[in-house]
Amino acid sequence: MRWRSFLTIALLVPLIVGLQSPNAIQLSAQDAEPDEIESIMDDMTLEEKVGQLFIVHVYGETPTDPNYEEENLENDRGGKNFQEVIENYHPGGVIYFNWSDNIGMPANLSQVNALSNGIQDIAMDDGSSIPMFVSTDQEGGIVARVTEPATTFPGNMAIGATGSSAYAEQSAEILGEELKKLGINMNFAPTLDVNVNPDNPVIGVRSYSEDPALVSDLGLSQIQGFESEDVIATAKHFPGHGDTDVDSHYGLPIIEKDLDTLLQEDLPPFKDAIDHGIDAIMPAHIVVPALDDSELPATFSEPILTDYLRGELGYDGLIVTDSLGMSGADVMPEEEVPVEAFKAGVDVLLNPPDVDLAYNAMLDAVQNGEISEARLDESVYRILDQKMEQDLFDDPYADPEAVDEIGNEDNLQLAEDMTDDSITLVKNDDDVLPLDYDTELLVTGPESGKPELLSDLLLDAESYETSDSPTETEIEEAVSLAENKEMVVVPTSSAHLDDEQQNLVTALQDTGTPVVVAGVGNPYDIAEFPDVDAYLTTYGDQDISIASLAKALTGEVNPQGELPVTIPEHYDFSHGLSYKIDTVNIAQLVDLFEETGGLENDEAVHALQRHLTAVGHYENQGEAEKVINHMEGFTHLLDQQLANEWISEEAYETLMDRADDVIAEWQ
Repeated sequence: MRWRSFLTIALLVPLIVGLQSPNAIQLSAQDAEPDEIESIMDDMTLEEKVGQLFIVHVYGETPTDPNYEEENLENDRGGKNFQEVIENYHPGGVIYFNWSDNIGMPANLSQVNALSNGIQDIAMDDGSSIPMFVSTDQEGGIVARVTEPATTFPGNMAIGATGSSAYAEQSAEILGEELKKLGINMNFAPTLDVNVNPDNPVIGVRSYSEDPALVSDLGLSQIQGFESEDVIATAKHFPGHGDTDVDSHYGLPIIEKDLDTLLQEDLPPFKDAIDHGIDAIMPAHIVVPALDDSELPATFSEPILTDYLRGELGYDGLIVTDSLGMSGADVMPEEEVPVEAFKAGVDVLLNPPDVDLAYNAMLDAVQNGEISEARLDESVYRILDQKMEQDLFDDPYADPEAVDEIGNEDNLQLAEDMTDDSITLVKNDDDVLPLDYDTELLVTGPESGKPELLSDLLLDAESYETSDSPTETEIEEAVSLAENKEMVVVPTSSAHLDDEQQNLVTALQDTGTPVVVAGVGNPYDIAEFPDVDAYLTTYGDQDISIASLAKALTGEVNPQGELPVTIPEHYDFSHGLSYKIDTVNIAQLVDLFEETGGLENDEAVHALQRHLTAVGHYENQGEAEKVINHMEGFTHLLDQQLANEWISEEAYETLMDRADDVIAEWQ
């Protein structure tokens, strides 16, 4: 990076003037010919330099939104709107959230684009005319600020279940492309945490896997995808948040590991990202005694950030704190938080809970000498260098017309294919799956598992939605409904961490009705009720994941995913089942598509069923060559029906895939 030349000059100055510490460095025009960034810095006031260190959130849909003025003032945003905050504090960037109404759900794409462009307009008119980092958390999966009508993805652990670096890179390319069209140039992703603790309440499916090598492979692929779209990627949460049962949003996790274990389990993905040249790294609000015995979180640890990350690992990019409003950062008086994090080695102070307090604490620390101007300049240089690398000084704006390309058909299809391929069938006793299309079903479970949506996607299904932790009354009602059904499907949401969800599944099992559980949160739920008849996992509760789950239940999708984690004492890493597809399954799908409109021509339906009946005869006789030949004839029949427009694209693709399964089974 270009800032290295700046640091080389800075580090030589003490030798020349006899100073003892880099903190006392003072740069001047006599030291070297200033480059472009140094020239910009020469024109900046101290107040502007301090402002560059901050990325803040502001409520509102527009830069001067009058509807959020009181809310911004009450929540210590430093002004009534984006414009006032930028003019008052000159922040280096902003961060978008859904709860701050910067991005709606669903997203108003033109509104977000206009907000980003308006913010850049204000920044370019302010003081030294420095463009902004416009940032958000767009990991994909359960942490995604931009959702429909943009392209949504199933998330990191779902990608881990596919094992596909191509999917990882393609998904990041699409996420990056769509963010850039919204004027968002910095993404706090990917998550490189290695999730080795099933009880982890904050990472879980945000991790690709428990395997460091797989996390590295998929993480680097996503980093490359973001970079290809000129969006800054941020590796988080250094040195690894995957082995904790405490959420740093609400508490302070302590990682009780020795250094050798950290080096084997947690650090390899970050080391690989550094070797690749990652632009930004986010440390975690976690205590790591193996690297620093001070009992301070990594956010405030000079041994972790300066000595180890910068010194030992040789990292020279931006260090960006996690949100300073999280409980994990609440370990000292609020005015000391930004100062101590900066002194530890960070460059960017993300989302302080009180903008004015944090800004003035930093300004005072520089003015009173607690932080040297040389140390301030070091981080400001890195920040400006990164903005220069992103060409933000040349053009920080996003084309308003480009939003029409977001969520296009190709992007949506890739996301659907990836999600279909991620569904993992863990258990399937007595081949209860795939379902017969006319099975009378009850779909019941916690609201977060989206049982109503799943029910709508299945035929002959009644739904009963409970609270996220089902009450005794709700469990009794679910049991009463289940007793009159042929099967129960329960979409659970991290039930391994919720006793009431476990009680619901156990009570349903006691009815004697077959129970299929679909884990739509963390994949570990089956450990709490290992005797269920079947178990699938989606690694996420997004609508796209529920849609793929429905297709897997009916056999429209033959599950291909493999567990990227171990389910302790039950299932090993990489375990995954698929259906043994035969003509009976395919005939059920023909009936299903006839019922749902994918096959509207009676002649087409009868032709397909006759052909399947004949193939079924050869299956029963074990005549492999005839099965293969006649199934190939079945695919030609599908081709003809597609040409005659007697079959939908979806039905055609599904039946062709299942025909291929049968052919592969008999070859």
